[in-house]
Amino acid sequence: MQAADAFPPIDRLPASDHAPPQGNAESIMTSIDFAAGNYRYVPSVFQYSAGAAALPGYHVQRVMFRNPVPLKQGFERIAGIIQGAGRPLTAFCACELRSPAPFDDAGFKAFNEVYVGTLSQWGIYNAETKANPVARSNVCPEIGGPPEPSFHAFSFIAEGDAGTPQFVISGSGEAREGSGPYAERIVRLNDTTPAGLREKGVFVLEQMEKRMAAFGHGWPDTTAAQVYCVHDIHPFMADEIVRRGAARCGLTWHFNRPPVIGLDYEMDCRSVAVERSV
Repeated sequence: MQAADAFPPIDRLPASDHAPPQGNAESIMTSIDFAAGNYRYVPSVFQYSAGAAALPGYHVQRVMFRNPVPLKQGFERIAGIIQGAGRPLTAFCACELRSPAPFDDAGFKAFNEVYVGTLSQWGIYNAETKANPVARSNVCPEIGGPPEPSFHAFSFIAEGDAGTPQFVISGSGEAREGSGPYAERIVRLNDTTPAGLREKGVFVLEQMEKRMAAFGHGWPDTTAAQVYCVHDIHPFMADEIVRRGAARCGLTWHFNRPPVIGLDYEMDCRSVAVERSV
C-alpha cells in the first residue's frame, strides 16, 4: 500500500438503537444478503448490482482518489486500503469509474468482462450465476478525462453501526431495462431539447427512488447525490430534482457523459457515514 493511502482506522462506531425503516422493501424489489461482505444488494446485470446496503452492525466508508487511478493499479490500492482496515476483500461494495469516452455496446460488454475478473478473484462475483453484488457508476469526463478506464472512488463495508441508513445506489442512465441494444431502450434517444432532457431526468430520478425503496429508504436518507450530464439541466432542476428532495445535501454535477453512446443523463446517490480522500 502506498504511503499516501495509509491512514489510521477509525474507532469502531458504537452500537445504535436506531429503528429500521417501516415497511418491507423486498415487497417492491428483491434484495439479497451477501454475507461474505456484510451487506445486501439488489440484483441487476452481471457487471453491477442496482445498489448495496450495509447489514446491521456495519457502515459504509467511501474513499475518493484525488486523481484517477488506472484499473489494475486501482484494484491493488483498493485491496491495500480494505485489508489495511482489517476487512476482507469481499467488503468491497461499490465503485465509481472514469473512462476516456463512451463505449459502443460491444466495447462496453468487453470492458465489463475484464472488470468482473478481479471481482471473481476476490470472491465477490459468481461467474456461474453471474451474480454481482457490487454497485457501480462508470462515466466519461467530457474534458480532461483519463487515458484509460480508472477508479475515481470506491466504498467498502466497515464494522460498527452508524445509526443511520448506509447504502450506495448504482448509477443509472436513461435506458429502460432489457436485453436489446441500448439504442432501442434509451428514453428520447438523441433528444437533448429541454423537454427531452426533462423526460430523461425524470426517468433516472424514478430509477434512483425505486432502488432506494428496495432497501426501505428514500431521498431524506441520502448524504449525497451526483449528476453526470454535459447538457443544460437547469430548466428542470428546481421542479424535478430539488422539489423531490434529491438535492437535500446539495447536488454534485460532473461534466461527464454516461458510459454508452446515446445516453445523455446519469445519476447516483448514497448515504455514507465516513468519506475520505487519498
